[in-house]
Amino acid sequence: MRLLLVRHGQSEWNAARRLQGQADVGLSDLGEDQADALRPTIEAIGHCRAISSDLERVRETALRIGAQTPRFVEDLREIDVGDWTGRGIDEIRAEDDAAYQGWRAGTSAPPGGEAWADFVDRVTGVIEAERRIPCLNLLVVCHGGVIRAILQRYVGLEPAHMIPVAPASLSALRLGTAKPPRLELFNYLPDSLDFGAPD
Repeated sequence: MRLLLVRHGQSEWNAARRLQGQADVGLSDLGEDQADALRPTIEAIGHCRAISSDLERVRETALRIGAQTPRFVEDLREIDVGDWTGRGIDEIRAEDDAAYQGWRAGTSAPPGGEAWADFVDRVTGVIEAERRIPCLNLLVVCHGGVIRAILQRYVGLEPAHMIPVAPASLSALRLGTAKPPRLELFNYLPDSLDFGAPD
């Protein structure tokens, strides 16, 4: 099985550099354009089925990239950032940069937030259930943190060693039975490069 991992397009809060976590924020105009630009790539690859976070920014992205009747799954939501929800990244970093860097590295949680290990278990539980149903290309439309969690569990990439994937980018992971999981594609954008994507 190949996982086609798509991060949602830019949201209104991404544009404002505010942490979202599980807040239900829609796409910005740019986010809509980003998702539309990825659609030909997703259509060219094809997929047997699609699953998606149930949050609005991801639902919109799934439909714009051409996901065929996606199943919306609450356990694919972004990590809960607790008291940091809605706060500006620059504000959090000015207040306690070490706490922010620890959260980005998966070694600490914001006040009232979800622990990284629990988040990884939640997300990969969904993937493990999907692996029981034959599928060549499973389209997973989700969040940047979800993609980092999947890559940590299956290929051992720690969050501290990954840049945030860009909005409306595609990464691909091959999950086999005879070979170890293999990262096939990371942070692909159809018409540009983005090395400074927001969380």
